[in-house]
Amino acid sequence: MAQINNQKLSLNNSINEIIKTLTSLLDENIHSIWLYGSVVFNDFQSGWSDIDLITFTNKPITEIQTKHLLTLRQTLSEQYPDNPYYRCFEGAIVNVQEYISNSFTKVVYWGTSGQHILDRYEIDVFSRYKLALYGKSICGNTDRSIFTVPSREELVAAVRQHYQTIRKYAIQTIESIYSCGWLLDIARCIYTLRYNDIISKTHAGEWALNEHIFPVDDALRKALEIRRQPLEYKERDDINAWLSGLGETVQRYADVLERELNNTDSNEK
Repeated sequence: MAQINNQKLSLNNSINEIIKTLTSLLDENIHSIWLYGSVVFNDFQSGWSDIDLITFTNKPITEIQTKHLLTLRQTLSEQYPDNPYYRCFEGAIVNVQEYISNSFTKVVYWGTSGQHILDRYEIDVFSRYKLALYGKSICGNTDRSIFTVPSREELVAAVRQHYQTIRKYAIQTIESIYSCGWLLDIARCIYTLRYNDIISKTHAGEWALNEHIFPVDDALRKALEIRRQPLEYKERDDINAWLSGLGETVQRYADVLERELNNTDSNEK
């Protein structure tokens, strides 16, 4: 329990440091800063999860500000080399009016593959939903009206697109803990179809087990074990071997999602 509390304290301190640094760099040009995703769902798992963050400004940012904001994650990681959280921040720094109008001139984007300056920004349907309903303002304006809640049709379409991605890319899996994340994603997609809502990956997996959603649930149980303590399972030969051979199981779980999509289509015609 002490380890969990220390992790949460360190995570909160890292978020506070990001807020402090953003406020300093933007020189009072912050409209609001919002957290969403696993942190807000109380499902952040070090070694697996990202820290999803979006910062809105009232006016365009300067070139000097852009330069510093672009590499902020690296700067803080270098200042605090023992802190694992700064590299986990992902999201965007964007003018609030440009976000509302969906017309962009400059966006500073932090992603898994690096950081970029963009002239367009498209946030996925699931993230839009999480921001609109569950996003947490941690600095500045708390007005949630800047977000639009995706429709039922958009959610179903997003689930279908994710299903197609699973069919295309998860036929064969690799030695990565994220390979078992496909199973949790499928559970969450089914939950979304049934309840028109989004929950965390861990809670979706637990729900699927309790409801006996899948005919064989041993793989889902193991995926949940890894999700809860990813650092304990990384680099283990036995786990890597299991992960690399998970493709067939993922596709069997996807069969269940396919049936759920078909049922949804029939019920909503």
